[in-house]
Amino acid sequence: MRRNELRELIADGESTTLEFKRKFTSPEKIAKEIAAFANTKGGVLLIGVDDDKRIYGVKSEKEEIAQIEHACTFFIEPIIEPYIEIIEIEFKDVIVVHIPESEYKPHRINGSPDEKPHDKKVYIRQGEESVTASREMVRILQSRNPDSKPLTLSIGDKERGLFAFMEKNKRATVKDFAALVNISERRAARLLVRLVRAGVLNIHTDSTNDYYTIVERI
Repeated sequence: MRRNELRELIADGESTTLEFKRKFTSPEKIAKEIAAFANTKGGVLLIGVDDDKRIYGVKSEKEEIAQIEHACTFFIEPIIEPYIEIIEIEFKDVIVVHIPESEYKPHRINGSPDEKPHDKKVYIRQGEESVTASREMVRILQSRNPDSKPLTLSIGDKERGLFAFMEKNKRATVKDFAALVNISERRAARLLVRLVRAGVLNIHTDSTNDYYTIVERI
């Protein structure tokens, strides 16, 4: 990355694909940000830049890079290997961490040694933040792996009722669907995940829960 490209990134501000950190805080927090990018669309993490776009730089780039690599190796499962570079700007060193979108989602954050694999948290990017993925979102991430099982889908009365509801209301949640067709929320969630996997619905995450919309056809 060139210096002028870094300036443009900083000027654009934080987004779904860009995060600023004034300094390395803890391996868990850095692992959370990196995993969230890998689980979503990929992105860039800048260390040495504050939220207000001020450039502070880092004191020891070698030490900070070693900490980033440690976080990626021991706090993220499966391991992520980002591309890291150091860019000098305003006579200060900024660490630029490039995280591509992963083919092997979801990447989970290692917590306590007694934690079971499926209890480990999964994060995704939502706007300028990294947020905990819902169970439905985790299932969708898993289904997008290249080695996931092929999907078979049939459209019945429940699905047709859902589509009619969504045509009128523009969106639906798991609770909406469950109440609409009188099934458990667990079953409703599974059906919705299958429809997302089939490319029929989109899943969205807001500050309270997930909701679904019909995929618009061109």
